[in-house]
Amino acid sequence: MFINKSITASVWSVVIACLLGGAGAAYAGAPARQYKSSDDPSQFVEIAEAVPDVILEIRYYSTYNFLGVRVDGYEEPVALLTRQAADSLRAVSDDLRRQGYCLKIFDAYRPQMAVDHFVRWGKDLADTAMRRCFYPMLDKSVLFEQEYIAYHSGHSRGSTVDLTLFDMRTGREVDMGGTFDWFGPESHPDCGGDPVTGTYIPNDTITARQFNNRMILRRAMLSHGFNPLDNEWWHFTLAGEPFPDTYFTFPSRSLKEKRAQDKH
Repeated sequence: MFINKSITASVWSVVIACLLGGAGAAYAGAPARQYKSSDDPSQFVEIAEAVPDVILEIRYYSTYNFLGVRVDGYEEPVALLTRQAADSLRAVSDDLRRQGYCLKIFDAYRPQMAVDHFVRWGKDLADTAMRRCFYPMLDKSVLFEQEYIAYHSGHSRGSTVDLTLFDMRTGREVDMGGTFDWFGPESHPDCGGDPVTGTYIPNDTITARQFNNRMILRRAMLSHGFNPLDNEWWHFTLAGEPFPDTYFTFPSRSLKEKRAQDKH
């Protein structure tokens, strides 16, 4: 495992039990675990450079997301990943391209300041501007309890990506039977079938075609070293991620300018 020696000495002691969107929730009686923070982007790359045919739709840079505003820390519409995760994603892209698809990225590296913004929004129960689009069946007061919002996210460790398929033959995003960041069981990979075997189970929520589309993405991601999440069909984390105990704090923006400065 590569360890970046430039990681700062700042340490967070947090208690994390389970993951949603890579986010941890504290639970009573759990042993404390040490986590580091770092503002060093030297081990990150821009996905668009590593995967040339990728499509970017960085939702948290826009206002079309569950907050309804641009999220703190998203300074440019770029997507960053650790070098290892980006290399694996390139292999996924090459695999899917042979099947007629390319990847569309919604989110990748997420600065800790963005997660903090999510938390502030989650505590403001009066702000429900985007409820109709993302959580119409839920009262906002349950978002922490049901782990849709939490204080840390695996995205901040730099090897997690949210994505979908784009059909190069039709020029359209593939129908997955649900949208990115939908808060509900319809987003679970097992909605409509068994994701382990890829077997569809007839239901009133998603069609066989929609379920199979999810499985195309899932199979490609798993076959190239990514692990899925139980709650979100679009969310994958690199197995053996290089920084499992580090939450990065630098803003999400192009690395080209910083690298040019470093050369001088």
